Amino acid sequence: MNAQKTLLQKTWKLLLRATSLLIVGGVFLALPARSQTTIPQATAAARAKQREQQVNQTRPDRYDLSRYPVNDANERYWRNLLWSTAITEPQLASVDAAIAQILSLTTHRNLSSAQGRTLEMAMQVGTQLYLSNPAQYEGVKQQFLQTLERSSDAEWVAMAVSALVQGGADSETRSQWRDLIQQRFPQWRNHPALFTTLQTIESLDRPRVTPPLKDLLTWTIAPGQLQMYVICRPDRGVLCQTILKDRQGEFVRQNGQLWSVPLLTRSLHGLSSVFTRGQTPQGIYRLEGSVPQPDTEFFRAYGTFSLVKLFTPFEPGVKAFLPNRPGQISGLSAYQSLLPPAWRNDFSMQQSYWAGKAGRGLFRVHGSGEAPTFFTNNSRYPDSAGWNPTIGCLSALELYDQTGRLQQADMPKILSALTAAGGQNFSGYLIVVELPDQSNTSISIQEIESMIRK
Repeated sequence: MNAQKTLLQKTWKLLLRATSLLIVGGVFLALPARSQTTIPQATAAARAKQREQQVNQTRPDRYDLSRYPVNDANERYWRNLLWSTAITEPQLASVDAAIAQILSLTTHRNLSSAQGRTLEMAMQVGTQLYLSNPAQYEGVKQQFLQTLERSSDAEWVAMAVSALVQGGADSETRSQWRDLIQQRFPQWRNHPALFTTLQTIESLDRPRVTPPLKDLLTWTIAPGQLQMYVICRPDRGVLCQTILKDRQGEFVRQNGQLWSVPLLTRSLHGLSSVFTRGQTPQGIYRLEGSVPQPDTEFFRAYGTFSLVKLFTPFEPGVKAFLPNRPGQISGLSAYQSLLPPAWRNDFSMQQSYWAGKAGRGLFRVHGSGEAPTFFTNNSRYPDSAGWNPTIGCLSALELYDQTGRLQQADMPKILSALTAAGGQNFSGYLIVVELPDQSNTSISIQEIESMIRK
């Protein structure tokens, strides 16, 4: 409790050192100026050392499975090494061979819990590496194909075919894979990962017509509740635009314009939304307050400021996903009732439902104390330079200079707006939606404004 109080006091001190004002319901709220506090983990020297450690961790000899077999004793070793691999993306034959060998376990039965956890992470990182450079990671691709054809585990098969589809398979090949899965798993409709993966294949062959965004923006999920919208492009390397409606159903404005904050919803691994550590799913989340970041132990992952709590429909711990109905949601029809009529049968807007049914949770809106140069694959996404990927959450900008001092951060702005519009214990809904666009650039506030006013 004392740690929470101290963090709250520090946050408000930052807010009061402001150079701009946010107006919500007639209340003036300060936005943060630059922090004068130095964070040791954010200095240039600390960051250079951390990056060097990750690169050294991924030496070719570290991937020797005869020396480090996948067993219970080596679980921590492989999880640390796979995380370093995800950060640095080494383009080495030894990495391809090692991860391919781990992926061969998808066809084995009676794996221990530790082996299963190592295999799951290898599937996640293997997807990331394969999508980053399919030619370099041919061995990983071949093991994905072996998994599709021979594994009896529906989850591994779904992950494998999802990676292969993202890798650029043509329509005929996708159709063959779909038929093979339906033949091998007659109950595929009852498995969230298989069901959503096959629906994704179908949507590639039969592209959806996106319902009007205006219907979503003008719809009230529940009277007296906040509604935050995160409007994205299908390419999650492009920044999403966030806007907010208060409890009276009015859009929050700043200096006469829609209040907005850019967020990144790109997963480090590039996995589909139904899988753990995958992209932030589209759809509805319950928004219930914030959780403090009380110390610097998790600074690199979450930054300095509090995290906004989000819940998927089936996630334990939610107070009331449906209005005035405590606990989790009851089924798909109840979820669909939260959407405007034109959106209820749009499968993409059901992603958070199916992700929750598959067991995903712990989504947050948070900053990041990592340097934007820490993750190798950030260099492939220049449109979102400055923002860091997550493993499913929504990432806000948080930048530090070489001395470790905060230069820019959007989490205080988000927390201030939510508190002003919804009170100290704010609650409501967050809606993530993708809008296709040929230019694949971030949607503009002017474009959103015109949709609202039509």
